[in-house]
Amino acid sequence: MPRWICPLLLALTLPTVWADSQEESGPKSGTKVAGFEVQAVTGEEAGKTVDFVAERKDKPTVFVFVRAADWDRPMARFLSRLDEEFTEGIAGADDPVTVAVWLTDDKEKSKDYLPRAQESLQFSHTKLAVFDGSTQGPEGWQLNTGVRLSAVVLRDGKVTGSFGYLSVNETDVPGVVKAIKPR
Repeated sequence: MPRWICPLLLALTLPTVWADSQEESGPKSGTKVAGFEVQAVTGEEAGKTVDFVAERKDKPTVFVFVRAADWDRPMARFLSRLDEEFTEGIAGADDPVTVAVWLTDDKEKSKDYLPRAQESLQFSHTKLAVFDGSTQGPEGWQLNTGVRLSAVVLRDGKVTGSFGYLSVNETDVPGVVKAIKPR
């Protein structure tokens, strides 16, 4: 086989691999979503039951749904980079916040773990919470149970982007940031 065939085959297959790392998950752009309650584990609301959809109203917010069993370092890097972007500021997006919601069968274990994660990761624009309901996520949010992490961007009370990731890391942040910017 000629030497030039291997690089050509690699170049042709990489876009397919990258495209396969993202799936549909979450409500369609332009829709309003119902609120849901979580147990806030970090931030000013720690220890309280909170509906962040109602609390944040029209403010730019990214809801990240983490399947606790799949939590890993690349996901942590994704959240850290998103937090850094929000700390640096996004033109036209006042007070952006990420609400990372753990979906788990072992809620107590996650409530014990998340303060330690916050201590390590030092988020300033990210709130960590545990969903009280099913591991499928809030009713009506249409989260894909086959993805490891879903991100739903809300701005002015409506969805501006939904992302489902089979694998995720900090290189996926620009797409989420783009969805939070004013159009």
